[in-house]
Amino acid sequence: MPNRSEPIDPRVRIGHVHLKVADLERALNFYCGILGFELMERHGDEAAFVSAGGYHHHIGLNTWDSAGGSPPPPGTTGLYHFAILYPTRAELAGALRRLLGANVRHPYWVRHWALDVERWTFSRTTG
Repeated sequence: MPNRSEPIDPRVRIGHVHLKVADLERALNFYCGILGFELMERHGDEAAFVSAGGYHHHIGLNTWDSAGGSPPPPGTTGLYHFAILYPTRAELAGALRRLLGANVRHPYWVRHWALDVERWTFSRTTG
């Protein structure tokens, strides 16, 4: 572990995450159409910013160097998951109902006490 002189301030928060996606329309359908995020800004077929509650963006979606790409093969490094924290169990249940209603499946369960919603993926039959 690298040496550091001081720990990070505990009030620090992660403001947003950017995800490289293969298809911006498909990503927007997932984050806005199914999960309910609001589209805040869009730049053609290259980038979009989505948010909850009017913040500039919690999630950036872009196709820079990834348009038409495929998921990384097993054994590669990268983002494992990020958590979307719903304020109530009812809100989470609603999101799960929408995911299941859209024929979205979950490839595995994470090893902690939360459901890793981000790892849900569209089946090949629904696109």
